[in-house]
Amino acid sequence: MAVPKGKTSKARKNSRRSAHWKLSVPGIVKCPRCQKMKLSHRVCKHCGYYDGEQVVKMDVEKKKA
Repeated sequence: MAVPKGKTSKARKNSRRSAHWKLSVPGIVKCPRCQKMKLSHRVCKHCGYYDGEQVVKMDVEKKKA
């Protein structure tokens, strides 16, 4: 049976485990219609368009508070 030659230090152990918790940044792009930032491959929250088609009907008048 294989036995480790020496104790693994905390730094070596933790640096090996550090890559498991990396977060990925979501893909954010400009909407080709309204030029506001949106998540890629999703309907724009501001204008309701996706891939050149209106998918969600949005209110034209928005109250400014």
